Amino acid sequence: MPEITLYFWVIKVLCTTVGETAADLLNEKLGLGLTGVSLLMSVVLAVVLVVQFRTTAYRAGLYWLAVVLISIVGTLISDNVTDNMGVPLEISTTVFAIVLAVVFVLWYRRERTLSIHSIDTVSRESFYWLAVLFTFALGTAAGDLVAERMAFGYWVSAAVFALAIAAVAVAHFALGVNAVWSFWIVYVLTRPLGASVGDYLSQPTADGGLDLGTVVTSVLFLAVILGLIVFLTVTRKDVTEAGRHTRLEACPPGIGND
Repeated sequence: MPEITLYFWVIKVLCTTVGETAADLLNEKLGLGLTGVSLLMSVVLAVVLVVQFRTTAYRAGLYWLAVVLISIVGTLISDNVTDNMGVPLEISTTVFAIVLAVVFVLWYRRERTLSIHSIDTVSRESFYWLAVLFTFALGTAAGDLVAERMAFGYWVSAAVFALAIAAVAVAHFALGVNAVWSFWIVYVLTRPLGASVGDYLSQPTADGGLDLGTVVTSVLFLAVILGLIVFLTVTRKDVTEAGRHTRLEACPPGIGND
């Protein structure tokens, strides 16, 4: 796992934005339909995760490739539930929240920790990526619920989720809210934040966006992600050193001790 720094949170938000716009782009351009695209991207994700599980040390490029792909797949899962199955966003958001809670309960009951600084076995890494998948699915549904069903619009929704993240940071620093839970709450909230930004940039002006399109938005954010990954690969600023596993799981930045 990477060191949890400000770089982590910046790339995480960028990945969530790409997950939203790239899922829309692939669905529009590949001609496979939502189900076909979902199956294709799930296979690609599975291949990358196999490589990730076989890697014994953190590799920035591989790790963030997995996050980008899992962001896309999580978005597609939510879109399938909403568009293909016709499940209302209120219900899908609730169901994804329950599933994520179950993952956390099972993870904690088995491993007695949810800290990403203790992910040093196949079992813990499996729970980690499963939790990440459902944070993206939950975040997608919650973001659509706020922006579209509740008619907040994209930029207002982004502001709402940004304020929620700030509130978690204040709760941690001022009230001593548990750092690991603060980390995971912010991890969920960054998904709808990034998705709202992505939709605002890519969607037509008639729908409340800037009409940059999914191609331009996806390429722009992927380029920034790639630049940051190259920077981190060279500088190794996100590599956890021996003896630093109890460092702050910064929530941006600084949340918090295990």
